[in-house]
Order: sequence, then structure tokens, then C-alpha cells
Amino acid sequence: MLNVDSVSRSFGDRAVLKNVTFPVGSGKLTGFVGANGAGKTTTMRIILGVLAADTGQVTLNDKPLTREIRQRFGYMPEERGLYPKMTVHDQVVYLGRLHGLSSAAAEERTTKLLDQLGLGDRAGEKLEKLSLGNQQRAQVAAALVHDPEVLVLDEPFSGLDPIAVETMVDVLRDRAAAGVPVLFSSHQLELVERLCDDLVIIADGSIRAAGDKAALRAQHALPRYQLVVDTDAGWLRDEPGVTLLDLDGPRAIFDLDTGDDQKVLQAALERGPVRAFGPVVPSLTEIFREVVR
Repeated sequence: MLNVDSVSRSFGDRAVLKNVTFPVGSGKLTGFVGANGAGKTTTMRIILGVLAADTGQVTLNDKPLTREIRQRFGYMPEERGLYPKMTVHDQVVYLGRLHGLSSAAAEERTTKLLDQLGLGDRAGEKLEKLSLGNQQRAQVAAALVHDPEVLVLDEPFSGLDPIAVETMVDVLRDRAAAGVPVLFSSHQLELVERLCDDLVIIADGSIRAAGDKAALRAQHALPRYQLVVDTDAGWLRDEPGVTLLDLDGPRAIFDLDTGDDQKVLQAALERGPVRAFGPVVPSLTEIFREVVR
């Protein structure tokens, strides 16, 4: 497990990170979300050792990170950092060699990764000739070529079309399935919600929510329900404890002050068939809005 523990960082008199603490579980995909300037990239750079923390530390399996440990990490920065004049194949092999792979191992890993990422037929092209989406795939190959023990990705889905997104998702899930802690940031909240196991929300340099995705949904759930019947559901306006929020003929969303949802269900059944009834689970977007405001 990768653990960020009480990390703070300032630039001059501006506090960028304030006592940031969260885990990245082994074999889990942890989504890291926040607005621009919230502190995501600074946190990732401290994990990688590009920046030093003013206070706090980052550990892997309870051991402080050293240069040798960090060499086993895979990192994909938000800004594209590969060599535009080199071919995709040559630079991924080169970066694998820098991580200590033999020439044969680097060649084998590069060929496998480029095929997996849908770049096998573009391996001999210079990076500058590729689309932005394919450049993004090449960045991921560079981060994975040395089979890292920890993976940190800053906006890995930026610029990808839907097919490329699914390819990337499969690759990340493969890494997690192998036991690798995977931390990734993204502004695409719907994608994060679908992909991640755990979630970390940061705002103004402070962690506002962190933990298992399902647990966070339960924690932030409101006494809100959905009802779908065969006839108009407008009768809910007259039900005790019900605050009707949205009504579209037979479909209604409402808050329940009394907490006795079974009485509402019984009232609906007395009027006819009930097609759907149950609590409304908050989306990641709704949780995000709630905790950062």
C-alpha cells in the first residue's frame, strides 16, 4: 500500500497542500479528483520525489520512499514529455533501458505494450506524427514498460476517444489485478466513478473526502427516493413527510422527512403496480459538489 501521510507544501506564503493524508491500496484503482489548482499534481510530484514535502511523508508498505524505491514507480505526467523526433518504439525501449531493463527485455515489453495499447502498427512512426490521443497512449506505454510496482497517472484519459479510453481502462485494470496500487487523476467524473475502487477528493489543498467508493456514496446519501408507477404520481404531494423534488408523470423523486419509506411504498401499491422504488444513490458529481462547496 502507498500511503500519503500528513503532507503539507507551500510555495512562498501560499499553502498548496495542507496536511494531505490518504492511502492508495494495493490492487486498487484510486481516483484523485479536484478542480484545477486544488493540489493534485503537486501531491503526485511529491509522491514521485520531483518535489519535497515541507512536512509529512509518503511510504510504500510502511517504508519511507527512497530513490531506489521510486525507480520502481511508473509515472505519467499531464504534460506530454516524450521526444517528438524519436519513433514510438525506440523511445519506449530507451526509457525501459533507463529503468534497468536489458535490451531484450525492453524490446519484448515495448512490443507487447504497444500492441496492447493499439499502437503496434504505429511503432515505427515519430511521436510528432501521431494524433494527440495516440501520443497519450505512448505516454502510458512509457510509464508501464518497466513493469512498475506503483502507478501514478496525471490525467491519463485526456484527449482520448471512447475506444482509446476503453483500451486504457483495460490496461489499468490489468495492472491493478496484478496487485499494483494505481493512483490516477481525471476531470471526467463519470469515468472516474465507473473505473475507481477508491476515491480521493481534494479542494484548496485539503482532502475533503477519501475512501471506498460505495462507502462514500452511503455516507453522503440523502433521504431521497425514486418511485415509478403506472399512473401519475402527483398524489405524493399530499403524503405526510414527503417533499416532492421532481415529477414526470409516473416517475417521481422525493425527499422523505419521516424516514418511513415503507408507508410511501404501501400507499403506492394501494394505487396500482409499482415498477421501481428505492433510495437514490448520489453520483460522484453530486458528492464532489457537496464536499467542495
